[in-house]
Amino acid sequence: MLAQQHRYRGRNVVERCFNKLKQWRGIAMRSDKTARSYEAGICLAGRTSSRCILDGVADDARDADDLPPRVSAPELLAVGETMAMVAPMDGSRLVEAREFRLDAGGAESNVAAHVAALGHRSAWYSRLGDDALGDRILRQLEALGVDVSRVERDAEHPTGLYVKDPGHGVRYYRRGSAASHLTPEHAAQVDLDGVRILHLSGITAAISDTASAFLDALIDRAREAGVPVSFDVNHRAALWPLGVAALRLRELAARADIVFVGRDEAETLWGTATAAGARAALPEPAELVVKDGDVGATLFDAEGEHFVPALEVEVVEAVGAGDAFAGGFLAARLAGGGPEECLTAGHERAALVLQTTSDTIEETA
Repeated sequence: MLAQQHRYRGRNVVERCFNKLKQWRGIAMRSDKTARSYEAGICLAGRTSSRCILDGVADDARDADDLPPRVSAPELLAVGETMAMVAPMDGSRLVEAREFRLDAGGAESNVAAHVAALGHRSAWYSRLGDDALGDRILRQLEALGVDVSRVERDAEHPTGLYVKDPGHGVRYYRRGSAASHLTPEHAAQVDLDGVRILHLSGITAAISDTASAFLDALIDRAREAGVPVSFDVNHRAALWPLGVAALRLRELAARADIVFVGRDEAETLWGTATAAGARAALPEPAELVVKDGDVGATLFDAEGEHFVPALEVEVVEAVGAGDAFAGGFLAARLAGGGPEECLTAGHERAALVLQTTSDTIEETA
């Protein structure tokens, strides 16, 4: 059950409820008045109440009307490394640019941000350094509507960094990062209660052996909990040898329910030149989405093959568009959309990101 009732007494009540207050703040939009009312409820709990319900409701003794509504679990939980991302503001080459943006950038948290922007509850889990870049990432993702309450901080290892050089790839500065120290033990701590889709990517498998083992352990937990797994292959050639990547990414994709892969990516990894060839190489997933750049995307599922052409846009920077596509697709799936509707939603979200140097979109009213 999502909401579980536990009994605590004395100071334990206050400590537990303060922890839940921090989690609630990472999930829901709130007014200062409501937050103060909730904090007052915690103080009351410490004095007069012997009960604390760990889903955002404290103090059953009095002032119940002042407390926030029960916090719901995220519909989508994305897991994987997020780094600080530096990119030229105007799309010019890195060596020539004068103004830069500093954003949160990570394949999985990007997906969570797009899903949140499209009206669904999303959360992100990983590890960040206990540093200013980590602080900034948490603030930015929270501002985008992503629940970051599950994130762990690491005082011994830094937050990773990458720099975009528009039209010429990216430069990574992530070796030894906090996220690269993920282990199977961390997978046991990830809260899957109420989650409808767990989203992962192949990048996690590439950043370290322990992080790769973490993925296996987390997929095992999702299987036991009956949570569908979404997996974006996201091959990063700079992170590991091609032969190793091809075998490991094939293995992980085969364990997922929904898989996203680029047609060119599948060709590089498994020698398949067409969408149909990619499906032949990956018959296990219930749904396989093969993206083919400005051509379109094909979904293979139990009903057969579905193709929707891409939208025509003027491309500023392509990095991040795949995450936007996955976010749009999964948001539509959460809303009950059919194959063509999900593919169209993916294209629409990707088109927005293709026209900026950012990985996410600043929504306007």
